[in-house]
Amino acid sequence: MEVLEKTPPLISQVTTFASEAVTNSQYRPDIDTSHVDERKLLRRIDLHLLPWLSVLYLLSFLDRGSIGNAKLYSLEQDISVTDNQYLIGLTVFFFPYAIFEPASNVVLRSIKPSTWLSGMMFCWGIVMTFHGFIRNYAGLLVLRILLGIAEAGLYPGVVFYLSSWYRRSELGFRVAIFFSAATVAGAFSGLLAAAIANMDGIGGKPGWAWIFILEGLATTVAAFISFWVVQDFPETAKFLTEEERVFVIRQLHNDMQFSAGGEPFKTRYLWDSLSDWKTWVASEHAMNRSDGPLYAFSLFTPSIINQLGFEATEANLLSVPVYVWGCLVTCFIGFLGDRIGSRSWINLKQWIGLVAYIILVVSRTPALSYFAVYLAVRSVGNPASAWVSSNTEGAYKRSVTLGMAVGFGNINGAVATNIYRADDRPWYRLGHGVVLAYIAIGFFFSAFFSVLLRRENARRERGDRDEVVEGVDNKRANERNGIYKNIEEARRAKGDKWSGFRYTC
Repeated sequence: MEVLEKTPPLISQVTTFASEAVTNSQYRPDIDTSHVDERKLLRRIDLHLLPWLSVLYLLSFLDRGSIGNAKLYSLEQDISVTDNQYLIGLTVFFFPYAIFEPASNVVLRSIKPSTWLSGMMFCWGIVMTFHGFIRNYAGLLVLRILLGIAEAGLYPGVVFYLSSWYRRSELGFRVAIFFSAATVAGAFSGLLAAAIANMDGIGGKPGWAWIFILEGLATTVAAFISFWVVQDFPETAKFLTEEERVFVIRQLHNDMQFSAGGEPFKTRYLWDSLSDWKTWVASEHAMNRSDGPLYAFSLFTPSIINQLGFEATEANLLSVPVYVWGCLVTCFIGFLGDRIGSRSWINLKQWIGLVAYIILVVSRTPALSYFAVYLAVRSVGNPASAWVSSNTEGAYKRSVTLGMAVGFGNINGAVATNIYRADDRPWYRLGHGVVLAYIAIGFFFSAFFSVLLRRENARRERGDRDEVVEGVDNKRANERNGIYKNIEEARRAKGDKWSGFRYTC
């Protein structure tokens, strides 16, 4: 009995040994990093990564959503499509977009980000340019499908890429900055569409065609620049010194990212993701919490404002301040989530989005509805991907889990494109009601995900998940949890299932 009292539990032993392993320079032990200034390094990483990645997402969201702006300038009439055909054209984008996201993330881990992300961008820029030459319904469908394939993987790929650079307490704000490019794109698209529409008739093409052509060409040019601007993973990034590279990877190891610095591909990592309950709960959470409301909001905000009594150009311009406010809200929420260390608390504050859509459902006053749109930004201003990423360890497992979660969420874009029907204007009660249901379900899954994570952390504190580690005397260790030669082998083999790993709630 005396021996038992003096024997520390495995949790404390695991934490001690794991900490010592990292402190003793587990990654590149021959390199001294004591002189590296962490704050200056973090700022330099931010400057090299965030601005250009945000530009990529801005262009991506601008390109996929510009069809909503083009619609206001007689797109449907010029290519002879009905409102239902137009909605189908929006819908078909999301199926290939969602399906190819997990595979894209696996390729991204295997290929340099500078090559994969830039190549992806070049392809969708070309497809976007050809949107300006659409002549009929068949052309619309083909190009929207190709655009979905070409853009697949950008968002989950960049989130995964950022998670390979930042610790969990740093990731939320950075993802929010990147995600806020979607709201900036909403504001910018309104201004840009209003300006480009003045080219109506130039070269014998309508204003809506020039929206597609100019935006597509801009994306193609940016793709060439990306080959030199986009950085690769920390272990090969050229803007870091060798000491800084090692410092970043050791910091990630300290943050329980044991795969940082490289991980060989194994097919079991894919199965680890698909068989993990977090993948499926997170997918439901992302589907209902973020993506459904986001796509409904971005694709139809100009039309909603237009149907409240404003002309096309006025509607596009009035959407600008809405998106600017959304950008500020998104960044603030990401910053707050990192500061308080609780993603669930932030997610449960989405009741503001519930209030916004209740107002939109019952309102019959344009001014009140326009005010509610500002509140509705709260429902799309909190990307769930940072929470998912923070609770998944293993580079390939995290890449697949993020691809699955975001991919499932993007399927909701197919639903969102069909709920704002022309027959329901000007108040769009059906569309607002469906988004309200999305937010309510997302509220439930936020709470459910948090409860399950806290319960699992409690099991690990009790020692229910303790592994058998050779040389460690632990009475609570169970062979069912695995038998390992040392702590290092256990944490690398099990990732976030390791008994010493703690989930971020």
